[in-house]
Amino acid sequence: MLYKRYIPCIYLYHAHAVRSLNDTSVVDTDPVRLASYFNEHNADELIVFDMSSGDEEHEEALNLIEEICDTVAVPVIGGGHVHRMEDVKKLLYAGCRRAVLDFENPENVEIIQEVSLKFGKEKLLVSFKNPEILTEEQKELIENYAAELLLMNTHVIRETQALFSLPVIVQVNQIALNKLFEIFSYENVSGVTGNIMNDNADEIQTLKKLCQENGIPVAVLEAKYEWEDLKKNSDGLVPVVVQEDKTGEVLMVAYMNEEAYNQTLRSGKMTYFSRSRQQLWLKGETSGHYQYVKKLTADCDLDTILARVNQTGAACHTGNHSCFFQEIMTRDGGGTANPRTVLEEVSAVIHDRKQHPKEGSYTNYLFDKGIDKILKKLGEEATEIVIAAKNPNPHEIKYEISDFLYHMMVLMEEKGITWDEITEELAKR
Repeated sequence: MLYKRYIPCIYLYHAHAVRSLNDTSVVDTDPVRLASYFNEHNADELIVFDMSSGDEEHEEALNLIEEICDTVAVPVIGGGHVHRMEDVKKLLYAGCRRAVLDFENPENVEIIQEVSLKFGKEKLLVSFKNPEILTEEQKELIENYAAELLLMNTHVIRETQALFSLPVIVQVNQIALNKLFEIFSYENVSGVTGNIMNDNADEIQTLKKLCQENGIPVAVLEAKYEWEDLKKNSDGLVPVVVQEDKTGEVLMVAYMNEEAYNQTLRSGKMTYFSRSRQQLWLKGETSGHYQYVKKLTADCDLDTILARVNQTGAACHTGNHSCFFQEIMTRDGGGTANPRTVLEEVSAVIHDRKQHPKEGSYTNYLFDKGIDKILKKLGEEATEIVIAAKNPNPHEIKYEISDFLYHMMVLMEEKGITWDEITEELAKR
C-alpha cells in the first residue's frame, strides 16, 4: 500500500527560508525554527532546497541543513546545489535521509549511476517539470537508479504515471485544499510538497483525518491495543516509563488516561495526564521540549507502557536531560562497564586535563606540544595496531587499540569533537 505523505518544503537562501525557488521573499529568518514548526504539526517528511550560489554560502546552508536534521524527528530530503557526487555525500552526511537530483541539470544526469551505486538507489529522488524533456536514455537511468520522483508540475501527473513505475511526490504551490484528494487519487502519487503544505501545515492532522474518511491511506500511528485492553491502576491511569530512543537512557515516569493515550497516538507527541493539575499534559507545550514517539510497548501484564522517544531538549523541569540524576547509592566493583560510558568518561578526564592542567600529566604534555605531536603519536599508535594484528597473541592488539583510542580522544578534545557527534555521524551512514 502506498501511503500518501504530507511534505512541507524549506527553500534556503542567504541563511533564510524564502517563499519558493522563484520567489526570494523571506518567510522566516530562522529555517531551523520553521523546520521545528512543520515537525510539530505532523509533517511526514521535510524537503530542504539549498539555493546558494557560492561555496561559502553553500557551506553555511549545509550547516543549517545539519542543524535541521538534528532538530526534527521526521526524515529530511536534501536538494539543490548538487553538481557532483561529493555534493550528494555532503547532504547525506549532514543527516538527510535522501537527496534530490535535478534532471534539468546535465551534471545530475551524468552522476546518477555513480551516486546510486555508491549510496543505494533508495537514497535518490529525481526531479523534473515535464517528462517530455527527458530522453529515452534518461528515463531508463531514472527507472534503474532512483527510488522516487519529485514532479515540479501538477499538470503532467498522468503522463508521468504512464512512463514510470516509481512513486511520485508532487510539488503544489497554489490549489484549493479539497483538490489535494484529487491529486492523491492517482495511484503513483506518494506525497505532496510545496507551498500548499507550507501554508497549511497546521491543517495536516485534519487533512489526514479527512483522507482516512475518504479511504485515502495516510501515515498515522496505529495501536495494536485499545485503551480498554490495558490494565489501569486504582486511579484509572497507566504508568509510562519514558526512554530516549537513541541512547536507551530512562528520562522520566508519567501517567496516561484514555484521552492522553489516544492523543499521543493521533499527534505522535507524548501526551500525559497530570495528577497534580488533574488535566491533560502535552509534554513540551510550554518549554518546547517535545517528546516524539518512536515506539510504545506494553509490559507482560499490560499495566505499564514503555515509551521510546526522540527527546527535544531536556526531559526534566530542572533542566537536566533525565529526571533520574539524584544518586541514592552506588555499589563499586563487580559491574560490566558500558562501552560508550567508558569512552565518555575518559574523554571527560581528557577535557578536564585541558581545562585544569596537572603537573606531570602525559595528557597535558601532549596538549603543550600541540597538534603536530598529537598527530605524530596517533600515527605511531596506528602503526602499532598494524604490527600487533600480525601477532598471534590477541591481547597485544587489544592494548594497541586502547592506546590508539586514547590518543584519538586527545585529538578530538584538541579539535573540539565529542563522542555524540561521532556516534551521530556513524548512525547516518
